[in-house]
Amino acid sequence: MKIGILQTGHAPEELQPLLGDYTDMFQDLLHDQGFSFETYSIVDGIFPQSPEDADGWLITGSKHATYEDHDWIAPLETLIRDIAQTRRPLIGICFGHQIIAQALGGKVEKFSGGWAVGHQTYQFGGAPLSFNAWHQDQVTKRPEGAIVLASNDFCENAALLYGDQILTVQPHPEFDAAVIAGLIETRGPGTVPDDLLKTAQNNLDKPTANESFADQMADFFRKERTA
Repeated sequence: MKIGILQTGHAPEELQPLLGDYTDMFQDLLHDQGFSFETYSIVDGIFPQSPEDADGWLITGSKHATYEDHDWIAPLETLIRDIAQTRRPLIGICFGHQIIAQALGGKVEKFSGGWAVGHQTYQFGGAPLSFNAWHQDQVTKRPEGAIVLASNDFCENAALLYGDQILTVQPHPEFDAAVIAGLIETRGPGTVPDDLLKTAQNNLDKPTANESFADQMADFFRKERTA
């Protein structure tokens, strides 16, 4: 099964020699699931020719906001709606979670409650699962038909399901402690409040559900769907 990765942002250049780019992190996360991958650098204006170019699609995180004036935002929203029409599975992470909601009629805003950085715990169907997060924007209005799969007191719409075809999550199952540590150093100072950075630093060793969620992502991609 071929997964097309729609890259909407790049990891900080200082981190890439050691940790790779965001697309590398997803391939590492799903490395033992039997998929092949092709990356389309949407943030650099490189798009697939058709939604049929891959069997499933994944949209990465980004330092950009969905409501910013970039010339690739509107074409990406169109591509999302086209993928939805083909019934191919689509997963969105962080920015991907947000842009899918925006493309399908929801609303994304800079959250008045501030940032979520580092280790966060969410209720997934009543069971607590922890992941690393890095965001201030949130989905504040769900598209029609979107079902909430996960939330916590800070983020109401932390994971959304659209039928059996689209799965999106706000936190980062592809981010391990090293990535968060790198972001604390490169993108945190002057942007994220110091107390949040200190808390994130202190929580780097706390476990996450990254590996189990990778299995869930793989199962979602492979799930049989009616036409």
